[in-house]
Amino acid sequence: MKDAFRIGEQAEPGSGGLPEPVRAALSRGTGSVLVDTAALAAVRERFDDGQAEALGRYLRQSQSANTLRAYRSDWLAWAAWCADDDRRALPADPVDVAVYLAAAADATRAAADGSTRWAFSPATLDRKAAAIAAVHAAQGLTAPTRSDVVRLTLRGIRRARRTHQNRKRPVLLDTLETLLAERPADGWPTGVARRRDSLLLLTGFAGALRRSELAALTVAAVRADADPRTGEPLLLIDLGVTKTDPTGIHHQHVVLPRARRPHTCPVCAYADWVDLLTRHQHGGVDSVRAWLTTPPPETTVHRCHSHRPDLRLDPNTPLFPAVDRHGHLAHRPMTGRAVADLVKRYAHRAGLDPALFSGHSLRAGFATQAALGGATDREIMRQGRWTNPRMVHRYIRTANPLDDNAVTKLGL
Repeated sequence: MKDAFRIGEQAEPGSGGLPEPVRAALSRGTGSVLVDTAALAAVRERFDDGQAEALGRYLRQSQSANTLRAYRSDWLAWAAWCADDDRRALPADPVDVAVYLAAAADATRAAADGSTRWAFSPATLDRKAAAIAAVHAAQGLTAPTRSDVVRLTLRGIRRARRTHQNRKRPVLLDTLETLLAERPADGWPTGVARRRDSLLLLTGFAGALRRSELAALTVAAVRADADPRTGEPLLLIDLGVTKTDPTGIHHQHVVLPRARRPHTCPVCAYADWVDLLTRHQHGGVDSVRAWLTTPPPETTVHRCHSHRPDLRLDPNTPLFPAVDRHGHLAHRPMTGRAVADLVKRYAHRAGLDPALFSGHSLRAGFATQAALGGATDREIMRQGRWTNPRMVHRYIRTANPLDDNAVTKLGL
Protein backbone atom coordinates (compact mmCIF):
# COMPACT_ATOMS: atom_id res chain seq x y z
CA MET A 1 0.00 0.00 0.00
CA LYS A 2 3.04 2.20 0.44
CA ASP A 3 2.13 5.91 0.63
CA ALA A 4 -1.15 5.64 -1.23
CA PHE A 5 -3.04 7.66 1.36
CA ARG A 6 -0.42 10.38 1.34
CA ILE A 7 -0.18 10.83 -2.40
CA GLY A 8 -3.32 9.15 -3.69
CA GLU A 9 -5.40 12.32 -3.85
CA GLN A 10 -3.09 13.84 -6.44
CA ALA A 11 -1.83 10.78 -8.29
CA GLU A 12 -3.25 9.79 -11.64
CA PRO A 13 -4.42 6.18 -11.75
CA GLY A 14 -2.39 3.55 -13.48
CA SER A 15 -3.99 0.70 -15.37
CA GLY A 16 -5.72 -0.76 -12.31
CA GLY A 17 -8.36 -2.42 -14.48
CA LEU A 18 -9.78 0.89 -15.70
CA PRO A 19 -11.62 0.76 -19.03
CA GLU A 20 -10.08 3.03 -21.64
CA PRO A 21 -13.04 5.47 -21.82
CA VAL A 22 -12.94 6.06 -18.06
CA ARG A 23 -9.14 6.37 -18.02
CA ALA A 24 -9.30 8.90 -20.86
CA ALA A 25 -11.98 10.95 -19.09
CA LEU A 26 -9.93 11.05 -15.91
CA SER A 27 -6.72 12.01 -17.69
CA ARG A 28 -8.38 15.01 -19.34
CA GLY A 29 -8.95 16.56 -15.93
CA THR A 30 -12.51 17.59 -16.74
CA GLY A 31 -15.91 16.00 -17.05
CA SER A 32 -17.75 13.58 -14.84
CA VAL A 33 -16.57 10.16 -13.74
CA LEU A 34 -20.24 9.28 -13.29
CA VAL A 35 -21.11 9.29 -16.99
CA ASP A 36 -20.77 6.04 -18.91
CA THR A 37 -18.76 7.27 -21.90
CA ALA A 38 -18.97 3.90 -23.62
CA ALA A 39 -22.77 4.01 -23.45
CA LEU A 40 -22.71 7.54 -24.89
CA ALA A 41 -20.55 6.31 -27.74
CA ALA A 42 -23.20 3.67 -28.48
CA VAL A 43 -25.84 6.41 -28.45
CA ARG A 44 -23.92 8.26 -31.15
CA GLU A 45 -24.22 5.22 -33.38
CA ARG A 46 -28.03 5.36 -33.16
CA PHE A 47 -28.60 9.13 -32.96
CA ASP A 48 -26.97 12.19 -34.42
CA ASP A 49 -24.21 14.09 -32.63
CA GLY A 50 -26.55 16.85 -31.45
CA GLN A 51 -28.91 14.42 -29.73
CA ALA A 52 -26.05 12.48 -28.14
CA GLU A 53 -24.44 15.70 -26.96
CA ALA A 54 -27.73 16.85 -25.40
CA LEU A 55 -28.01 13.55 -23.51
CA GLY A 56 -24.41 13.77 -22.27
CA ARG A 57 -24.81 17.39 -21.21
CA TYR A 58 -27.85 16.70 -19.06
CA LEU A 59 -26.31 13.58 -17.57
CA ARG A 60 -23.32 15.65 -16.51
CA GLN A 61 -25.68 18.17 -14.89
CA SER A 62 -27.34 15.46 -12.77
CA GLN A 63 -24.86 16.06 -9.95
CA SER A 64 -23.60 19.29 -8.46
CA ALA A 65 -20.12 20.50 -9.33
CA ASN A 66 -18.98 20.03 -5.72
CA THR A 67 -20.20 16.42 -5.66
CA LEU A 68 -18.48 15.64 -8.95
CA ARG A 69 -15.28 17.26 -7.78
CA ALA A 70 -15.27 15.24 -4.56
CA TYR A 71 -16.15 11.98 -6.34
CA ARG A 72 -13.45 12.56 -8.92
CA SER A 73 -10.81 13.09 -6.23
CA ASP A 74 -12.01 10.01 -4.34
CA TRP A 75 -11.99 7.86 -7.46
CA LEU A 76 -8.47 8.96 -8.39
CA ALA A 77 -7.26 8.04 -4.90
CA TRP A 78 -8.89 4.60 -5.13
CA ALA A 79 -7.54 3.93 -8.63
CA ALA A 80 -4.04 5.04 -7.59
CA TRP A 81 -4.14 2.70 -4.57
CA CYS A 82 -5.19 -0.16 -6.82
CA ALA A 83 -2.40 0.59 -9.27
CA ASP A 84 0.21 0.69 -6.49
CA ASP A 85 -1.01 -2.54 -4.94
CA ASP A 86 -1.75 -4.39 -8.21
CA ARG A 87 -5.49 -4.48 -7.58
CA ARG A 88 -8.37 -4.02 -9.99
CA ALA A 89 -10.25 -0.74 -9.63
CA LEU A 90 -13.20 -1.54 -11.90
CA PRO A 91 -14.99 -3.79 -11.33
CA ALA A 92 -13.67 -3.90 -7.80
CA ASP A 93 -13.43 -6.84 -5.44
CA PRO A 94 -15.48 -6.00 -2.29
CA VAL A 95 -12.67 -7.29 -0.07
CA ASP A 96 -10.23 -4.90 -1.79
CA VAL A 97 -12.59 -2.00 -1.12
CA ALA A 98 -12.96 -3.02 2.53
CA VAL A 99 -9.16 -3.25 2.96
CA TYR A 100 -8.74 0.13 1.25
CA LEU A 101 -11.25 1.80 3.58
CA ALA A 102 -9.75 0.13 6.67
CA ALA A 103 -6.25 1.29 5.70
CA ALA A 104 -7.55 4.79 5.04
CA ALA A 105 -9.23 4.79 8.46
CA ASP A 106 -5.86 4.05 10.10
CA ALA A 107 -3.97 6.68 8.09
CA THR A 108 -2.74 9.71 10.07
CA ARG A 109 -1.32 13.12 9.27
CA ALA A 110 0.69 15.71 11.15
CA ALA A 111 -1.31 18.71 12.35
CA ALA A 112 -0.07 22.29 12.41
CA ASP A 113 0.45 22.10 16.19
CA GLY A 114 2.75 19.09 15.80
CA SER A 115 0.21 16.52 16.93
CA THR A 116 -0.89 13.50 14.92
CA ARG A 117 -4.49 13.26 13.73
CA TRP A 118 -6.59 10.93 11.64
CA ALA A 119 -6.22 11.70 7.94
CA PHE A 120 -9.87 10.94 7.13
CA SER A 121 -13.04 11.28 9.16
CA PRO A 122 -15.72 8.54 9.08
CA ALA A 123 -17.88 10.88 6.97
CA THR A 124 -15.07 11.24 4.42
CA LEU A 125 -14.67 7.47 4.27
CA ASP A 126 -18.41 7.11 3.66
CA ARG A 127 -18.03 9.54 0.76
CA LYS A 128 -15.09 7.59 -0.64
CA ALA A 129 -17.23 4.46 -0.63
CA ALA A 130 -20.09 6.37 -2.28
CA ALA A 131 -17.75 7.55 -5.04
CA ILE A 132 -16.63 3.99 -5.78
CA ALA A 133 -20.25 2.86 -5.85
CA ALA A 134 -21.28 5.74 -8.15
CA VAL A 135 -18.61 5.00 -10.75
CA HIS A 136 -19.57 1.33 -10.77
CA ALA A 137 -23.23 2.24 -11.24
CA ALA A 138 -22.31 4.57 -14.10
CA GLN A 139 -20.64 1.64 -15.85
CA GLY A 140 -23.62 -0.66 -15.30
CA LEU A 141 -21.81 -2.67 -12.63
CA THR A 142 -22.96 -3.82 -9.21
CA ALA A 143 -21.53 -1.61 -6.50
CA PRO A 144 -19.02 -3.51 -4.31
CA THR A 145 -20.07 -1.36 -1.37
CA ARG A 146 -23.34 -3.32 -1.14
CA SER A 147 -21.49 -6.35 0.14
CA ASP A 148 -21.52 -7.18 3.85
CA VAL A 149 -17.74 -6.94 4.16
CA VAL A 150 -17.75 -3.28 3.08
CA ARG A 151 -20.86 -2.31 5.04
CA LEU A 152 -19.60 -3.94 8.23
CA THR A 153 -16.16 -2.37 7.81
CA LEU A 154 -17.69 1.10 7.58
CA ARG A 155 -19.89 0.36 10.57
CA GLY A 156 -16.87 -0.77 12.57
CA ILE A 157 -14.98 2.39 11.62
CA ARG A 158 -17.85 4.58 12.79
CA ARG A 159 -18.13 2.71 16.10
CA ALA A 160 -14.37 2.79 16.73
CA ARG A 161 -14.02 6.44 15.78
CA ARG A 162 -17.00 7.93 17.56
CA THR A 163 -16.46 11.67 17.69
CA HIS A 164 -18.64 14.68 18.18
CA GLN A 165 -19.30 16.65 15.04
CA ASN A 166 -16.93 19.58 14.83
CA ARG A 167 -19.48 22.36 14.52
CA LYS A 168 -18.24 25.82 13.76
CA ARG A 169 -19.10 28.70 16.04
CA PRO A 170 -22.17 30.70 14.98
CA VAL A 171 -21.75 34.37 14.13
CA LEU A 172 -24.18 36.06 16.51
CA LEU A 173 -25.20 39.70 16.21
CA ASP A 174 -22.41 41.05 18.40
CA THR A 175 -19.86 38.94 16.50
CA LEU A 176 -21.27 40.18 13.20
CA GLU A 177 -20.75 43.78 14.30
CA THR A 178 -17.21 42.89 15.35
CA LEU A 179 -16.51 41.46 11.89
CA LEU A 180 -18.02 44.50 10.17
CA ALA A 181 -15.76 46.74 12.24
CA GLU A 182 -12.74 45.01 10.63
CA ARG A 183 -13.69 45.92 7.05
CA PRO A 184 -11.07 47.76 5.00
CA ALA A 185 -11.10 51.53 5.03
CA ASP A 186 -13.39 53.38 2.67
CA GLY A 187 -11.87 55.08 -0.35
CA TRP A 188 -9.83 53.73 -3.22
CA PRO A 189 -8.98 50.87 -3.65
CA THR A 190 -10.08 49.19 -0.41
CA GLY A 191 -13.58 50.64 -0.55
CA VAL A 192 -14.49 48.09 -3.23
CA ALA A 193 -13.93 45.10 -0.96
CA ARG A 194 -15.49 47.02 1.95
CA ARG A 195 -18.79 47.39 0.13
CA ARG A 196 -18.85 43.87 -1.27
CA ASP A 197 -17.98 42.28 2.05
CA SER A 198 -20.59 44.34 3.91
CA LEU A 199 -23.34 43.01 1.70
CA LEU A 200 -21.99 39.45 1.77
CA LEU A 201 -21.80 39.27 5.58
CA LEU A 202 -25.21 40.87 6.11
CA THR A 203 -26.89 38.79 3.41
CA GLY A 204 -25.36 35.55 4.64
CA PHE A 205 -26.43 36.29 8.20
CA ALA A 206 -29.93 37.73 7.68
CA GLY A 207 -30.74 35.36 4.80
CA ALA A 208 -29.34 32.23 6.49
CA LEU A 209 -27.55 31.47 3.23
CA ARG A 210 -25.06 28.72 2.63
CA ARG A 211 -21.68 29.71 1.24
CA SER A 212 -22.50 28.04 -2.09
CA GLU A 213 -25.74 30.01 -2.30
CA LEU A 214 -23.93 33.30 -1.69
CA ALA A 215 -21.33 32.48 -4.34
CA ALA A 216 -24.02 31.61 -6.91
CA LEU A 217 -26.04 34.84 -6.59
CA THR A 218 -26.30 37.14 -9.60
CA VAL A 219 -27.71 40.62 -9.95
CA ALA A 220 -30.87 39.14 -11.46
CA ALA A 221 -31.47 37.03 -8.34
CA VAL A 222 -32.02 40.09 -6.11
CA ARG A 223 -35.00 42.39 -6.46
CA ALA A 224 -35.64 45.55 -4.47
CA ASP A 225 -39.23 45.75 -3.25
CA ALA A 226 -41.30 47.18 -0.40
CA ASP A 227 -43.18 45.73 2.54
CA PRO A 228 -46.85 45.90 1.47
CA ARG A 229 -47.91 46.70 5.03
CA THR A 230 -45.43 49.42 5.97
CA GLY A 231 -43.89 50.52 2.68
CA GLU A 232 -40.39 49.89 4.10
CA PRO A 233 -37.81 48.73 1.51
CA LEU A 234 -36.75 45.11 1.41
CA LEU A 235 -34.87 42.67 -0.81
CA LEU A 236 -36.29 39.52 -2.36
CA ILE A 237 -33.64 36.93 -3.23
CA ASP A 238 -34.41 34.07 -5.60
CA LEU A 239 -32.00 31.26 -4.77
CA GLY A 240 -32.64 29.11 -7.83
CA VAL A 241 -30.73 25.83 -7.51
CA THR A 242 -29.68 25.03 -3.94
CA LYS A 243 -28.17 22.15 -2.01
CA THR A 244 -31.59 20.90 -0.88
CA ASP A 245 -33.36 21.85 -4.13
CA PRO A 246 -30.87 20.85 -6.88
CA THR A 247 -33.44 21.25 -9.66
CA GLY A 248 -34.84 24.60 -8.46
CA ILE A 249 -38.37 23.22 -8.69
CA HIS A 250 -39.42 24.60 -5.29
CA HIS A 251 -38.29 28.12 -6.17
CA GLN A 252 -36.72 28.86 -2.81
CA HIS A 253 -36.31 32.49 -1.86
CA VAL A 254 -35.57 34.63 1.17
CA VAL A 255 -36.51 38.16 2.14
CA LEU A 256 -34.17 40.71 3.71
CA PRO A 257 -36.01 43.59 5.40
CA ARG A 258 -34.66 47.02 6.27
CA ALA A 259 -32.69 46.90 9.51
CA ARG A 260 -32.98 49.35 12.37
CA ARG A 261 -29.45 50.71 11.90
CA PRO A 262 -27.85 51.68 8.58
CA HIS A 263 -24.55 49.90 9.19
CA THR A 264 -26.31 46.55 9.72
CA CYS A 265 -28.97 47.11 7.05
CA PRO A 266 -28.63 44.65 4.15
CA VAL A 267 -30.82 46.85 1.94
CA CYS A 268 -28.50 49.86 2.44
CA ALA A 269 -25.47 47.63 1.80
CA TYR A 270 -27.13 46.41 -1.38
CA ALA A 271 -27.74 49.99 -2.55
CA ASP A 272 -24.07 50.90 -1.98
CA TRP A 273 -22.77 47.81 -3.76
CA VAL A 274 -25.12 47.93 -6.76
CA ASP A 275 -24.19 51.57 -7.35
CA LEU A 276 -20.53 50.53 -7.47
CA LEU A 277 -21.27 47.64 -9.84
CA THR A 278 -23.19 50.00 -12.12
CA ARG A 279 -20.34 52.50 -12.24
CA HIS A 280 -17.89 49.70 -12.98
CA GLN A 281 -20.02 48.33 -15.81
CA HIS A 282 -20.54 51.67 -17.53
CA GLY A 283 -17.33 53.53 -16.66
CA GLY A 284 -14.82 50.85 -15.76
CA VAL A 285 -12.17 51.04 -13.06
CA ASP A 286 -11.57 54.77 -13.62
CA SER A 287 -15.18 55.58 -12.79
CA VAL A 288 -15.06 53.52 -9.60
CA ARG A 289 -11.74 55.09 -8.60
CA ALA A 290 -13.06 58.61 -9.07
CA TRP A 291 -16.19 57.80 -7.07
CA LEU A 292 -14.30 56.23 -4.16
CA THR A 293 -11.50 58.79 -4.00
CA THR A 294 -13.73 61.09 -1.95
CA PRO A 295 -16.52 58.84 -0.65
CA PRO A 296 -19.34 60.48 1.33
CA PRO A 297 -19.04 60.03 5.09
CA GLU A 298 -21.11 57.28 6.64
CA THR A 299 -24.18 58.61 8.42
CA THR A 300 -26.92 57.33 10.69
CA VAL A 301 -29.48 57.90 7.92
CA HIS A 302 -30.72 55.01 5.79
CA ARG A 303 -30.10 55.44 2.10
CA CYS A 304 -32.19 52.45 1.06
CA HIS A 305 -35.40 54.53 1.06
CA SER A 306 -34.24 56.75 -1.78
CA HIS A 307 -32.19 54.22 -3.75
CA ARG A 308 -33.27 53.44 -7.32
CA PRO A 309 -31.20 50.68 -8.98
CA ASP A 310 -29.99 51.22 -12.53
CA LEU A 311 -31.97 48.84 -14.72
CA ARG A 312 -29.18 48.82 -17.32
CA LEU A 313 -26.97 46.70 -15.05
CA ASP A 314 -26.31 43.33 -16.68
CA PRO A 315 -28.53 40.83 -14.82
CA ASN A 316 -25.96 38.04 -15.29
CA THR A 317 -23.31 39.97 -13.35
CA PRO A 318 -22.15 37.99 -10.28
CA LEU A 319 -23.42 39.72 -7.18
CA PHE A 320 -20.23 38.83 -5.35
CA PRO A 321 -17.33 38.86 -7.83
CA ALA A 322 -13.75 38.26 -6.89
CA VAL A 323 -11.91 41.50 -5.99
CA ASP A 324 -8.13 41.88 -5.92
CA ARG A 325 -6.13 44.15 -3.62
CA HIS A 326 -5.97 46.81 -6.32
CA GLY A 327 -9.75 47.20 -6.32
CA HIS A 328 -10.26 45.43 -9.65
CA LEU A 329 -13.43 43.37 -10.05
CA ALA A 330 -13.19 40.02 -11.81
CA HIS A 331 -15.80 38.72 -14.20
CA ARG A 332 -16.01 35.47 -12.25
CA PRO A 333 -17.90 35.10 -8.96
CA MET A 334 -16.33 34.23 -5.65
CA THR A 335 -16.18 30.53 -4.88
CA GLY A 336 -17.81 28.95 -1.87
CA ARG A 337 -14.37 28.39 -0.39
CA ALA A 338 -13.56 32.08 -0.85
CA VAL A 339 -16.72 32.95 1.12
CA ALA A 340 -15.55 30.74 3.99
CA ASP A 341 -12.05 32.23 3.81
CA LEU A 342 -13.55 35.72 3.99
CA VAL A 343 -15.36 34.91 7.25
CA LYS A 344 -12.18 33.39 8.67
CA ARG A 345 -10.13 36.39 7.58
CA TYR A 346 -12.38 38.87 9.34
CA ALA A 347 -12.47 36.68 12.44
CA HIS A 348 -8.65 36.69 12.49
CA ARG A 349 -8.56 40.48 12.12
CA ALA A 350 -10.93 40.77 15.08
CA GLY A 351 -8.64 38.69 17.26
CA LEU A 352 -10.84 35.60 17.14
CA ASP A 353 -9.67 32.08 16.36
CA PRO A 354 -10.38 31.65 12.61
CA ALA A 355 -10.42 27.86 13.01
CA LEU A 356 -13.70 28.21 14.94
CA PHE A 357 -15.49 29.93 12.05
CA SER A 358 -16.51 29.02 8.53
CA GLY A 359 -18.97 30.05 5.86
CA HIS A 360 -21.63 28.06 7.74
CA SER A 361 -21.13 30.33 10.76
CA LEU A 362 -23.37 32.97 9.14
CA ARG A 363 -26.23 30.52 8.58
CA ALA A 364 -25.81 28.99 12.04
CA GLY A 365 -25.65 32.49 13.51
CA PHE A 366 -29.02 33.39 12.01
CA ALA A 367 -30.74 30.36 13.56
CA THR A 368 -29.10 30.81 16.95
CA GLN A 369 -29.69 34.58 17.12
CA ALA A 370 -33.29 34.16 15.98
CA ALA A 371 -33.85 31.57 18.71
CA LEU A 372 -32.38 33.94 21.28
CA GLY A 373 -34.77 36.59 20.00
CA GLY A 374 -37.76 34.36 20.61
CA ALA A 375 -38.45 33.20 17.05
CA THR A 376 -40.50 30.03 16.72
CA ASP A 377 -39.32 26.86 15.02
CA ARG A 378 -41.60 27.59 12.07
CA GLU A 379 -40.25 31.11 11.63
CA ILE A 380 -36.63 29.94 11.71
CA MET A 381 -37.33 27.07 9.32
CA ARG A 382 -39.07 29.35 6.83
CA GLN A 383 -36.17 31.76 6.37
CA GLY A 384 -33.51 29.05 6.61
CA ARG A 385 -35.43 26.63 4.36
CA TRP A 386 -34.99 23.83 6.86
CA THR A 387 -37.42 20.96 6.50
CA ASN A 388 -36.38 19.01 9.60
CA PRO A 389 -37.22 20.61 12.98
CA ARG A 390 -34.49 18.55 14.64
CA MET A 391 -31.85 20.59 12.83
CA VAL A 392 -33.37 23.83 14.12
CA HIS A 393 -33.57 22.42 17.65
CA ARG A 394 -29.79 22.01 17.64
CA TYR A 395 -29.39 25.74 17.22
CA ILE A 396 -32.08 26.49 19.80
CA ARG A 397 -30.29 24.30 22.36
CA THR A 398 -27.10 26.17 21.59
CA ALA A 399 -28.86 29.51 22.09
CA ASN A 400 -30.35 28.71 25.48
CA PRO A 401 -29.98 25.14 26.81
CA LEU A 402 -32.42 25.87 29.67
CA ASP A 403 -35.39 26.68 27.44
CA ASP A 404 -38.14 24.04 27.77
CA ASN A 405 -35.85 22.01 30.00
CA ALA A 406 -37.31 20.12 32.96
CA VAL A 407 -34.12 20.63 34.96
CA THR A 408 -35.43 24.11 35.85
CA LYS A 409 -38.40 22.44 37.63
CA LEU A 410 -36.38 20.22 39.97
CA GLY A 411 -36.42 22.65 42.88
CA LEU A 412 -32.73 22.29 43.65
